[in-house]
Amino acid sequence: MSRIELADWRAVHSWASLARVCRFQTWGPNSEEQTRAFVAAAADAWSRTPQQRFAYVARVDGDPVGMGELHVRSRVRRQGEITYVVHPEVWGRGVGTAIGRELLVRGFEELALHRVYATCDPRNLGSARVLGKLGMTHEGRQRHTALLRDGWRDSEMFSILEDEWRADAPASRPPPG
Repeated sequence: MSRIELADWRAVHSWASLARVCRFQTWGPNSEEQTRAFVAAAADAWSRTPQQRFAYVARVDGDPVGMGELHVRSRVRRQGEITYVVHPEVWGRGVGTAIGRELLVRGFEELALHRVYATCDPRNLGSARVLGKLGMTHEGRQRHTALLRDGWRDSEMFSILEDEWRADAPASRPPPG
C-alpha cells in the first residue's frame, strides 16, 4: 500500500461511482467532483499535525484496486478505526484482508494504538468475514447508526486490542523478505 495522492482520484472513482460498492455506505455513488474532493482531503490529511487520518491505496500488479484508511479517534485513549473499500473486480481475492492487515500493522506497530475497531453493515457478510480473518472480535450490533438510501443502517462492531494483535502477530503477518 502507498499513501493516497491526488493523482489516484480516477482509480478511486472507478469503484466509488458504483452503486454495488456504495450499497452499505452513507456516501456514493460518487460524482467525479465528489471523488476528487474526497481524494484531495485524504491526500491533504498527510500534511496535518497532529495527523489523525492515514489513507492508502492498495495496488495489484501496479494497478489501484482498493483503499484503506486508519483514523486515530483518540490519541489519549490510543484508539483508532479502520475502513477499507475494494474494487468489485477483485472481491473475494484477499485484497480487503491484506488492506486491513496492513492498517493494523501501522496502527499497532507504528502508532502504538491500544484498540482498533471497525464497523460494517450487518448485510455486508464479506466485510464481516474480512474483519474476522483479521482476528477482530465481534462486539455486537449498534442500532440505527447511519441513514442510507434504503433506510437506517445498523452497524456490527468489531475490535482488536494490542495484546491480541501481538499474540497473533506471527500468524497474521507475512514472513519478511
